Amino acid sequence: MGLPCGCYNTTYAKDMAILRTKTHWALLIGGLILWFSIPLWSSAYLLHIINYVGILIIATIGLNILTGYCGQFSIGHAAFVGVGGYTSAILTTNYGFPFLGALICAGLMAGLIGMVFGLPALRVKGFYLIMATLAAQFILVYIFGHWDSMTGGALGFHVVAASIGPLVFLNNRSQFYIIMIVLVLGVYFAQNLSRMQLGRAFVAIRDNDLAAEVMGISLWKYKIIAFFIGCFYAGIAGSLYVHWMRSVIPEHFSLLSSIWYCAYLIIGGMGTGVGPFLGVGLVVGLTELLRMGYGAVAGIFPYASVYFAAGNNMLFGLVLILFLIFEPRGLAHRWGILKTSYRLWPFSY
Repeated sequence: MGLPCGCYNTTYAKDMAILRTKTHWALLIGGLILWFSIPLWSSAYLLHIINYVGILIIATIGLNILTGYCGQFSIGHAAFVGVGGYTSAILTTNYGFPFLGALICAGLMAGLIGMVFGLPALRVKGFYLIMATLAAQFILVYIFGHWDSMTGGALGFHVVAASIGPLVFLNNRSQFYIIMIVLVLGVYFAQNLSRMQLGRAFVAIRDNDLAAEVMGISLWKYKIIAFFIGCFYAGIAGSLYVHWMRSVIPEHFSLLSSIWYCAYLIIGGMGTGVGPFLGVGLVVGLTELLRMGYGAVAGIFPYASVYFAAGNNMLFGLVLILFLIFEPRGLAHRWGILKTSYRLWPFSY
């Protein structure tokens, strides 16, 4: 990564650091202070949207590690989010587990089940691996809806509020902090993962698995680890989601949700740190703008809003197609161009 004009590194430690200038540190600290002050001045509706976006980003980071870094395509990511959600809901509601313990167990359970369904990756890739993860989507959602004694069946069940000791997270204002703390930790791990030996092995497998194997990288080992880490993130997001929603039903983890996770990654940019943020932010932001537009139209033309609502998915499908055609590297590529122009200024040539 380049540095702004006039800045240079004098040690290997500085060259390897994520934040390498005082400006970077100032922006990070100031941004975190401003971000964690949001509950002090924002509305309940805005907090609701921010919490939802935070949970989606956590899950999308997991898919980014699996698909963006390691190249293992998955179209069953929502099912693994569901595994984490049901695990946490059952442990806390039925067995009285503490929330933090259930949160870790949710990630581990989703990771282990992800490893099981990731075994076909040792033999197949591309379209055939997508079919294997699609099978996981159908199998897991079927279990969610038919294991009545454990999951509550199609109706699901009510989930107790998340709590840590005497602190009970009952509303969006209090839930904001635990969701964002988990998000910050998840981003920190993901950013460092991409710079470790493990992350470099993932990228080598993604770019050319045959060449990676010739260099001595164990394909089965790193592919299974990628499935575990990606699904671990999904399980953590699922746990946060069900305690945020205070309920769990199979419809929360449908095939359409898995497709949306892939869309977030394509729009944001696969294999980049900012991709999940940009993809989820753009899609959810457009969704909220369209919802406000529907409300305004419904006040003037009550019947026209039905047609607008029906075209919502069509519009996002069009957006996804346009990104695939004109910007296949996602919004992260545009963000990288913007940063490069800043670093080269005033010597734009």
